[in-house]
Amino acid sequence: MTLIIRQMNKDDISFVQKIAQTSWYVTYEGIIPKQIQDRFLQAAYNENRLLVRLQKSPFLIAQMGETIVGFANFSNVNEGQAELLAIYLDPAYQHMGIGSALLENGIQKLQGAVSLTVCVEKDNTIGRQFYMAKGFQQVEEFDDLFDGHMLKTLRLALALTK
Repeated sequence: MTLIIRQMNKDDISFVQKIAQTSWYVTYEGIIPKQIQDRFLQAAYNENRLLVRLQKSPFLIAQMGETIVGFANFSNVNEGQAELLAIYLDPAYQHMGIGSALLENGIQKLQGAVSLTVCVEKDNTIGRQFYMAKGFQQVEEFDDLFDGHMLKTLRLALALTK
């Protein structure tokens, strides 16, 4: 099957919500209590919030055949800086190069960016290893009070070459 990376549209919202939920439950089991995950997912991935994100920032979809298998959301470029806000895959499609394709396509769309940052929970081993393999470097570690739950968060940065 051919992988297609494309811009998200409003018809993709329910698929993005499902991937976010599935990915969060697998990734953050034992790291973030489920009730906190549920509150976050409802706030960050409700239809209205996704429509705003879709209209205001680069939001890419990974599609295999007719199936949406992942997504990535980037910030707009500000003074050469951009941030990877979210990149999530259906767990059944991890380790197939899809996350790499989303990241690479997103970077190509970040006109004028010289640096891309991302925050990842220290205990999110899969995410942390993915970013480090892509050349991200740790620039900061900080405590993050996330809906009453303390997390150790890493800020990673990738220098973008032109």
